[in-house]
Amino acid sequence: MTKAEFAARLKHACAAVTAAEAELTEIDSKFGDADHGLTMTKIAGAISAAVDDSDGGIQSMLDDAAMAVMSLNGGSAVPLWNTWLDGMQEDAPEGEEIGIDGIKAIFARAFEEIDDMSGAKVGDKTMMDALIPASEAIAAYEGDSADELFAAAAKAAAQGAENSKNFVSKFGRAKSYGTKTIGTPDAGATSMSYFFQGLAQA
Repeated sequence: MTKAEFAARLKHACAAVTAAEAELTEIDSKFGDADHGLTMTKIAGAISAAVDDSDGGIQSMLDDAAMAVMSLNGGSAVPLWNTWLDGMQEDAPEGEEIGIDGIKAIFARAFEEIDDMSGAKVGDKTMMDALIPASEAIAAYEGDSADELFAAAAKAAAQGAENSKNFVSKFGRAKSYGTKTIGTPDAGATSMSYFFQGLAQA
């Protein structure tokens, strides 16, 4: 996969998140601050602009995206997404080509970094409910098609976000609502799912 192809996937991912702003706001309004849609639109916009403006290789592009997110104001999502993107760039190639093993490596490193920071597991009703299964799907993929790899990740993330409906919130403001949060998906898991759906678009 070339840098241009990866950039296109990242821009599709950002567009998918931005298109879901109203849905994310509605979900977050039930038990949160009703700002997740706006925050994720800011994050997606920052990533997309950084991808457009980046003139280096793949590592430079991902570093630019992480830095762009870091400069934003807005809730817990900002440092989490910055950490995830920064983890990606740490193992990314400096050049303009990345193979399947390279893709697997950058997403594995990204997950390690955010896992250390977040501490949340599947069932805690956070973005990790989508990110953990997506990361596991990427790690488990054994073929040689980026399309198939990202499709598997998107499917796992979507299932994870849907499954978050069944859990009680254990983090953030929603935690105080206890069992009332059952039946509503997590906003962070939902936005992460949309991001992976976008990555699956070549």
